[in-house]
Amino acid sequence: MFECPKIFERNFRPILVFKLNPNPTQKLNTVNITTATITEGETAIVFASDYLNKISGEKIERECRRQIDGGCETLIVNFKNTEIVNSIGVSILLGIIDAASNSGTAVVFSDVSQETTQLFEMLGLTNHVQIAV
Repeated sequence: MFECPKIFERNFRPILVFKLNPNPTQKLNTVNITTATITEGETAIVFASDYLNKISGEKIERECRRQIDGGCETLIVNFKNTEIVNSIGVSILLGIIDAASNSGTAVVFSDVSQETTQLFEMLGLTNHVQIAV
C-alpha cells in the first residue's frame, strides 16, 4: 500500500474552482465542479469532485494530463469528497491511468470509500493503480 505524503495547507493551489450553485432554477447543463491540485516536488494531488461523471471527469483528466506532461512522477487522485463514480468516470480514469503508464508516472488513488474501492477492484482498476491507506 502507498501512504500519501503529508502536504501542508500553504501548498494548496486551486486550479479550477467552481462552487455548486444551490439555486434550484439553474439549468442542469451548467453544473459547477470543484477541482484543485496540490504539488509537492514531483508529486501532484488532484482532488475529485463529489460525483465523478463526464463533466467533472473531463476537468480532472485535463488537470491530470497537465501534471503528467509537466513531469509529475507520482499522481495522486484524492477521492475524499467523491460519493459516486459512474461508468463514464471509470472510463476517464482508465484514460488517465493509460497516459500515466505511457509516461512512467505512478498513479495512486487516495481516500477512496469502501464502495468505490470495491467497484475499482471489480472492474480491475486496482491492477493498475495503488490504493493509499
